[in-house]
Amino acid sequence: MADFLTKLTEINNAINSFVWVKIGLVLLLGTGILMTIMTKVFQISHLGHWWKKTIVGVFQKDTHNKTGKGSVSQFQALCTALAATIGTGNIAGVSAAIVVGGPGAVFWMWLAAFFGMMTNFSENVLGIYYRRKNKAGEWSGGPMYYLKDGLGKIKKNSFCEGAGSVLAVLFSIFALLASFGIGNMGQINKITLNLQSAFFKNVDAPVLYGEGESAVTVVSVVIGIVLMILAGLIIIGGLERIAAVAERIVPFMAIAYVVGALIILFANISQIGAIFSAIFKFAFGIKAVEGAVVGVAIKEVITQGCKRGVFSNEAGLGSSVMVHSNSNVKEPVKQGMWGIFEVFADTFVVCTMTAIVVLSSGCIDLATGAVAENVNDATLVQQTFGQVFGRLGAGFGRFGEMFIAVAILLFAFTTVLGWSHYGGKAAEYLFGIGGAKVYRIIFVLMIISGSLMTSSLAWDISDTFNALMMIPNLIGVIVLSPVVVKIVSNYVDRKIKGKDVDPMLSYDPSIQAEFAKAVREGEE
Repeated sequence: MADFLTKLTEINNAINSFVWVKIGLVLLLGTGILMTIMTKVFQISHLGHWWKKTIVGVFQKDTHNKTGKGSVSQFQALCTALAATIGTGNIAGVSAAIVVGGPGAVFWMWLAAFFGMMTNFSENVLGIYYRRKNKAGEWSGGPMYYLKDGLGKIKKNSFCEGAGSVLAVLFSIFALLASFGIGNMGQINKITLNLQSAFFKNVDAPVLYGEGESAVTVVSVVIGIVLMILAGLIIIGGLERIAAVAERIVPFMAIAYVVGALIILFANISQIGAIFSAIFKFAFGIKAVEGAVVGVAIKEVITQGCKRGVFSNEAGLGSSVMVHSNSNVKEPVKQGMWGIFEVFADTFVVCTMTAIVVLSSGCIDLATGAVAENVNDATLVQQTFGQVFGRLGAGFGRFGEMFIAVAILLFAFTTVLGWSHYGGKAAEYLFGIGGAKVYRIIFVLMIISGSLMTSSLAWDISDTFNALMMIPNLIGVIVLSPVVVKIVSNYVDRKIKGKDVDPMLSYDPSIQAEFAKAVREGEE
């Protein structure tokens, strides 16, 4: 078994290095830059407009209304997407990026997110434009549909049709497999480790196998069973139940975590200048004598920052499109703007808070970028909260550790819920509605395996499938970028410049006619 795992690790590392370093990062940043330029820097030039339509819109009734079977409100779509994106990547992922790539990784995380805003925007615009109703009367959308019906028919020849269909199937397969890693076992494993560390550290539970902090005990099994039951009660109920839970949990957990991180920030306010200085100072690598060493350091910093940024906000993966497409919104650009806000909230708010916590922990030398010995990036944030809260008095340190354990529980558990929908939509595309039902049952049963893992291999494999999902999706976004530009220009002309032009709302003539009539009557 050990030999098999070693070989599997070697193969995965080779694939991961190729798809991320050789293809993925160039394609990811390139697509974001392309869409930023082609939309005339929409995330900045129309900042006030998308801010008004998203964060201000949260307090408007229409944002919370939902109509039709299988549809969710705009706010529910956002919360479900954030449920899947705001996960352990925002805590352990950011911590790992800094420990491996240094403080400069945060800069590349920000940069990837800035351009990723327009990648996510473009994905969601295409997702709404190319979605359709399935046999159950529910909306189905995602990269597989705009690959097949957009890219596959853009030139109306057999090559494009074949390429579009193949890429749609590949994306669905990779999304299905990734859902068991990033969206299931990896998240559950982090929940189990952090709950044991915070609440059951002194419990003398029988060890089943493994040793040290990664040992699998009876407590691990119990945690896994409880999580499996809770998730099953929600996931088997479908998207509407998942969205209802996400709508209640996500705003609370995000605000609570940011408030907790702000306490750490103010407790270490004297270090803020040094923290931001280190982020920019080490963004282009650590100073070394030999140029080759500098080159390796720079590549590692960029790779870690961009990879963990995508792992966190998922811009470019095409995953969140599958829930945004279930929104009751009729304007593609309107849902696209929620995609911009999604990346902003995930990376510029939540991930930045984690970065400040990690860089103020004392485990990272802000002058040299060096990491202290025996630092565990998986529990570094938890330890920092414990240390800072511990200054308030006896017992508060324990509270700080438990606070992060509960935060990871909520972050990771809602990620599991969100990804169950993504994987279900991929299964629906490949095997039909019946296949999606079978998938959900298998997905729930696999949850307990995450609590029994002792290796980081599942996370590494998830990283690889993320990149494999990203490649066909971004090919579709690039090829269909002229379509995005036309839809955006049409929206800007109508909604911002006040021109009287026909709306572009769907590739399907019947849906276009229905939606155009509703939009003209003021129903967006």
